[in-house]
This record gives sequence, structure tokens and C-alpha cells, in this order.
Amino acid sequence: MNSADGAAVVVGVDGSEPATRAVLLAAREAVRRNRPLRVVHGFIWPLLGVPVAAPAGAPPHAGLRHQAEQLVADAVNAAQAQESGLRITGEIIDGEAAAVLIGESPTAALIVLGDRGLGGFASLVIGSVALQVTAYAECPVLVARGTARDTGPVVAGVDGSALSRAAVEFAAEAASCRGAPLRVVYARPGGRAAQAGEEERLLAESVAGIAERWPDVPITREAVHARPVAALTEASRDAQLVVVGRQGRGELSGLLLGSVSQGILHRSACPVAVVRTPG
Repeated sequence: MNSADGAAVVVGVDGSEPATRAVLLAAREAVRRNRPLRVVHGFIWPLLGVPVAAPAGAPPHAGLRHQAEQLVADAVNAAQAQESGLRITGEIIDGEAAAVLIGESPTAALIVLGDRGLGGFASLVIGSVALQVTAYAECPVLVARGTARDTGPVVAGVDGSALSRAAVEFAAEAASCRGAPLRVVYARPGGRAAQAGEEERLLAESVAGIAERWPDVPITREAVHARPVAALTEASRDAQLVVVGRQGRGELSGLLLGSVSQGILHRSACPVAVVRTPG
């Protein structure tokens, strides 16, 4: 995550109901982290050669450009109504939505977006924009899935890799911002044998030093004999947030979103943060 002074929480909007939920989630997150909020809309029509100004003789508020300006203004107003005093800016950026948000990610503290947009099909649980941004963004991405809660733990899924460390650190900071406990979950299929003490060692390593950095956060560790996506889906039912990791762009496996990350994005009952491992 970009910790530079002034790095904003960035939220993508398109006028859909999921995007409206993302705006409210992003506003709350910006207040928790003492960050400004930046509302952006990817305006694809100029790239397609479609006229965007009001036609001759049409009312001044007609035209695609004005519609885009209005949906950004509506999003800014909704965020301001929920979190008065929050520093908010809005901008229309020519480009496809996923490309615009990925372009924002190097200087953002966090990207927030809805799980589906106006172009999504009702049968798809997670939209293509959300999948692209979570796969390629250079900062953490928060997807407004399920129910946003102010109670319950922040859950981090771990597997002993560098992904785990990035996820746990983000989750601990998120828990501290929320005044919530941190629940660290290691899951493996029940039929797979584990060496004595392996699970406890892995869990201990995943939280090493976390209590010293975030002494206000109560931490519980849990090994679950289930598939990781199933275990994290179950944990999401009473959680404020589920956090998982993904590889950085330097890793071949980072070219695609991992199966656990993608699986929990489809199934979570609460918002999901996907955290990139540096590299």
C-alpha cells in the first residue's frame, strides 16, 4: 500500500448500485485511515469515437459527458453525506474502467470498487472489472462484496507463503483502524496429512511481530481442515473483512488471479481485500 502523505483511497464509479455501495465503503475506509477520497469514472466513449457532447439544440444537461459528470457528482455527494468533513475529489478519466483504475493504483493507498458494474450479467457473481483490477493493481484492492458490517473480526487467510505475510499485515492494520480483532485462518483439505506441529508453526510464523506492531489488536489463530475457499467463505459470514494475497507482477503465477483469491471474491459474505505481494 502507498503510505505516502496524501495518497488517496480511490473508488471507481459507473452509476450502478454496486458502485454506490463501493463509494460508501470507500468513504468509511478513507475516514478510518485518515486519507482523502478520490472518485473516478472511466469514460470509454471517446475511445470508441462516440460523440459525447450534447447534440445541437439539446438541453445543456444532455450528452454522455454531462451524464458522466453527474454520476461522479452524485457519488461525491453520497460520500460527503455519509462522512461529513472528508476530503473528496472527483474526476472523469478517458479510458476503459479497469485500465483507469489500474492506472490509478501506483499512487493510491487503496482501490475500492463494486463487485459488478452496469455491464455485468446478473448471473455473474463477480464482474470482469473487479477481476482485472484485483489481478493487476499495484496497491491493495477492496471489493464491496456481501454485507458491510461494523462488528466482527477481520479475517486473514494464510498458507505459509509471502502472500500470507502481506495479507496479515494489511489485515492487522485494517483491524486496528476498525477497533476489531484479527482472526488468522490456515486451511487445508481434511484428507491431507500434516506433520506434527506444522499447522501451529505456520500460524505462529504468519503473525510473528504483528502483536508488537499493532498491540491494540487481539489476535486468534485457527487451523481448519477444509478447502481454503470454503473455510474463508464460512469465516466471512460474521466478519467485517476478509483479506487474501496474490503474487506481484514479477511472478509468473501473478499473471492470473489465484484460485483462492478468485474463489473468495465469488463467494464472500462480506467485503474482500486482495493484497499484492511486493515483487
